[in-house]
Amino acid sequence: MPQSIEQAFIKHFEAEVHEAYQRQGSKLRPTVRSKSGVKGASTVFPRVGRGVASSKARNGVVPVMNVGYTAVECFLQDHYAGEWIDKLDDLKTNINELQVLANAGAYALGRKTDELVISALDSATQEAVGAGAGETDADGLTRAKVLMAFEALGAADVPDDGQRFAVVGWKQWSELLTIQEFANANYVGEEDLPWRGTQAKRWLGATWMPHSGLTKVGNLRYCYFYHRTAIGHASAQEIVTDVTWHGDRAAHFVNSMMSQGAVLIDDTGVVRMRCFEAA
Repeated sequence: MPQSIEQAFIKHFEAEVHEAYQRQGSKLRPTVRSKSGVKGASTVFPRVGRGVASSKARNGVVPVMNVGYTAVECFLQDHYAGEWIDKLDDLKTNINELQVLANAGAYALGRKTDELVISALDSATQEAVGAGAGETDADGLTRAKVLMAFEALGAADVPDDGQRFAVVGWKQWSELLTIQEFANANYVGEEDLPWRGTQAKRWLGATWMPHSGLTKVGNLRYCYFYHRTAIGHASAQEIVTDVTWHGDRAAHFVNSMMSQGAVLIDDTGVVRMRCFEAA
């Protein structure tokens, strides 16, 4: 096999994987604080506490805020997605096996990225459920439960700066569509209805989107209302692809891999909404 053809094959496959990952790989990575180019097995995300402003006497010393500073460590994990491409099978099929496998590998790694973010969300402790608001685990995603989460973020002074997100299961997305304030243009405006080509929209100052991979424990689906800076995602190695020819198998082995991690940075910036969802 000429070396030039081999190199063209490899470069084309790498480009396909990268494009597929950027296009449809991860839904949650853009919604969190992300750091690339990490060196080593872990990295830290700084967490800065609140400062307090004070007055001073004329010509007196300016008081310091004594802002608390902590660092949250994020450990990175290596993940792989490999598959064989038989030389003769590739000649016989009518589909572009190269593109199909590139997409499959990129989507698998994209789902893994979202799993890391969801795992970090699952470590949060604040929950929008309580007898005082009449909400229990037996309820789905109701208007009252959403407003409870909204109030919790506001009470914690979580910035309402356009960087709030809410991710829910598909069952809960259907329940939201029955709430007039969520679905009716008279309440939210036509520009904030589900965006063309995707199921996502703006409501209560946050971007809402459905996701199939949220944690489900028994009959409870864990949904989240959070601020972008509350979750950290780190990448030591973006997706790279290795393609090798194995003459004994008459096939290429294609392996896509990445090294990433995610961590909860600020517990006050995440509110869990536990929603009943039948098995």
